[in-house]
Amino acid sequence: MQNEIRSPLELLDNRGRIIQEGFARHPYWRYRKDKIRAPWWRIKEWDYYAVIDQERGAGITLTFSDLGYAGLFAICFVDIDNGLYRQIDTLKPLSRGQAGLQSEIDTPHDLRFEDKKLSMHLFREETRRRLVFSAGRIEGEVILEQPPEVERMVIATSWAEKRTAFYYNQKINCMPAEGWMKAEGEEFHFKPDSSFGVLDWGRGYWTYRNRWYWASASGAVRGKAFGFNLGYGFSDRTPASENMLFYNGRAHKLEEVTFEFDKAHIMAPWMLRSADGRLDLEFHPAVDRRSDFNLLLIKSVQDQVFGWYSGSAVLDDGTVLEVNDLPGFAEDVYNRW
Repeated sequence: MQNEIRSPLELLDNRGRIIQEGFARHPYWRYRKDKIRAPWWRIKEWDYYAVIDQERGAGITLTFSDLGYAGLFAICFVDIDNGLYRQIDTLKPLSRGQAGLQSEIDTPHDLRFEDKKLSMHLFREETRRRLVFSAGRIEGEVILEQPPEVERMVIATSWAEKRTAFYYNQKINCMPAEGWMKAEGEEFHFKPDSSFGVLDWGRGYWTYRNRWYWASASGAVRGKAFGFNLGYGFSDRTPASENMLFYNGRAHKLEEVTFEFDKAHIMAPWMLRSADGRLDLEFHPAVDRRSDFNLLLIKSVQDQVFGWYSGSAVLDDGTVLEVNDLPGFAEDVYNRW
């Protein structure tokens, strides 16, 4: 059974444990850092944006993250059609939770980072998010529309071996995008009928070693916004999974989903299927945004693979949607942090 949360509540009790674990379609949990029972270097916070134009098969990703011992900030241009990416990133040592990431996802605010390598600025307004960015030969400005009634994926789960360790995450898919970007000597234009963004907003106290799998896509199917969020591999998912379809502003819950792929041949096709038979997708990779570093106590091996999804998805009312060459990504990540 998956536990759906339907009304507002606090995320953590005075012991630092999640009061009620599960999933939601709106941000009902209230996140408060003063309730976390962990040292500063164990608290992880991030805002990750990915915007892809469905027609051109190209996009941009922005990462704002505070891992306690360091802040990681990155701008990455991805050209799925041509199988390439360009990333510029930078570290801010000993960020200690002071990188400016907010405790509330929808409260209007500004989030800014700038150094000699890159500049990123988020303006969170009432019904939209405006992203302004530059790094070397990459620059642009994109507006993501976010009507308040649109449903999203929200999950709060803990680790079985340490219940004060928790994962609180929100994914907002299918945000229509409008704006422009310059990269690799080419200018790109995002239009809201063919360009969509996703926000991965995470807060939590993580255990030291974890491996996860995540897949996401946003685009248009039958002339309406369609996307999905799929993930598993870390924390105790007994109360809920984070697997959802999104269509025309509504979220449709799936059961467990598995990723079938060859780690030794990451660019070979992947298969993604749900246990309830409602999702059957084949993913064709085009470019691997790979990161691999080992700094003794800290290690991260990441394959975020961008490509095209095709297959079928079934909504809660039984409607079958055929998916053909929908741009998105899937990832396999191991972290020791």
